[in-house]
Amino acid sequence: MPSPRYQEIADTLRDKIERGELTPGQQLPTEKELANEYETARNTIRDAIAQLKVLQLLETRPGKGTFVVEKPEVFRVTLTPEAKTGFSGGEGEAWIAEVGKTGRKATASKPNVEIKTGDLPKAKALGVDPDESLIGRHQQRFITDRDGTPIPWSLQTSYYPFSFIERGAVKLLRNEDIEEGTVAYLLETLQIRQASYRDGLSVRAPDKVETEFFNLPPGGGVQVFEHRRTTYDGDGVPCRHTITTYRTDRNIFVIEAEMPEGTGSR
Repeated sequence: MPSPRYQEIADTLRDKIERGELTPGQQLPTEKELANEYETARNTIRDAIAQLKVLQLLETRPGKGTFVVEKPEVFRVTLTPEAKTGFSGGEGEAWIAEVGKTGRKATASKPNVEIKTGDLPKAKALGVDPDESLIGRHQQRFITDRDGTPIPWSLQTSYYPFSFIERGAVKLLRNEDIEEGTVAYLLETLQIRQASYRDGLSVRAPDKVETEFFNLPPGGGVQVFEHRRTTYDGDGVPCRHTITTYRTDRNIFVIEAEMPEGTGSR
């Protein structure tokens, strides 16, 4: 059975993109011009373009037209902590420094604070009663592109037991950055020193908020990484649970470790 006409046109345009005949950033002719070129209806052209948009080969810019997508630059996220700050590339000063090494700038929105109750998975991660309230601090994070334009990079939420507020860490409730950093603030205010952490990584379909923030194509063509990190104090008590989501097509995670002495191949 022959392929539908829109599929034939989509395959032809895809071949031109892969061969470099249509280059990244190049604008396509209008739907009318393509319809005339391929001797077909505009709706057929529209269907062909829609398929290539799902594959992230084309994008439509409102008021401008349809363009060949430029391949995104993949960003390296180091999950092992650096010696100076104890942070890894996905958080804190280390994130800003890691972005800076690429010649770009890291920025973030002001925290949006919420109080959650009855969230069993997060309560379990923090070792508190399921009925205890949790403080969630949400941020949108951006990396500038080569032209200095901020592009969405990750969504991050850190959760803390509400008991931290009752013990005096009231800055956690404010919709503003904690200047000295949350880790230093908890050490100074509550004498909580974050000494270790446990990570979990998974891949899943994006939700509505993530789809809009990352400007993901419809149809689930791009999924998201979900990085969960639970941090513990020196006594092994959980003190922070952070969830960060990233586009799967723009990030690679790196873990660096030294082999124990005496370890050899067999």
